Amino acid sequence: MGKSMDFKHKEVININDGKRLGFVQDVCADLETGTITSIIVPGSNKFMGMFSSGNEIVIQWQNIKCIGEDVILVEI
Repeated sequence: MGKSMDFKHKEVININDGKRLGFVQDVCADLETGTITSIIVPGSNKFMGMFSSGNEIVIQWQNIKCIGEDVILVEI
């Protein structure tokens, strides 16, 4: 639980185009294994991709490329 709170203070940046997607809003986990499956970033009206879910961008764990102290780099 402490680890997901750490994610909420990190900014998410797409390495494909350098765009700042926002800060982590929520983390999804597999309760049986205890592993994180995805992170959720608040969406914008400009971002309309296959990863959009309403007003949220759901980024699967395999798309997370690097987790730094302040930033999470993703490839979407």
